[in-house]
Amino acid sequence: MARKDSLLKLRALLVHRRDALRRALAGDLSMLKSLPEHSGGDVVDAALDAAQDEISSQLAEVESRELAHIENAIERMRQGSYGQCEVCETKIPLARLNALPYAMTCIDCQRAAETGGGGNLSGGWTSYTDSDLSYSDLETP
Repeated sequence: MARKDSLLKLRALLVHRRDALRRALAGDLSMLKSLPEHSGGDVVDAALDAAQDEISSQLAEVESRELAHIENAIERMRQGSYGQCEVCETKIPLARLNALPYAMTCIDCQRAAETGGGGNLSGGWTSYTDSDLSYSDLETP
């Protein structure tokens, strides 16, 4: 019963974070849309504005990615598969879920995927080896 209670608390945390990210992204995106309206100043001001715009854009991208992970976790809760590793299908320890509530894999499978040890995680560079690609493939004709 303790795991179920912990998962319910994690659900509340995920919903709260999701709502906060949605509000933040709505503000970030409206700010990014209004950027062309602000002009004027000298070259230094323009450079500072461009740097700030880039930072804001990257922050919105990170927040958007986190929001997608959170929505995926909430959907897995609805389906009853939350807290189960998508690779080895074992229970993800509560300590990992408390640290990263939208974790989809146990620490062992995540570590294996990050070190190129495999796992069934789709995408990423871990599915390629040096024998799959030669340097001549990279050269342009």
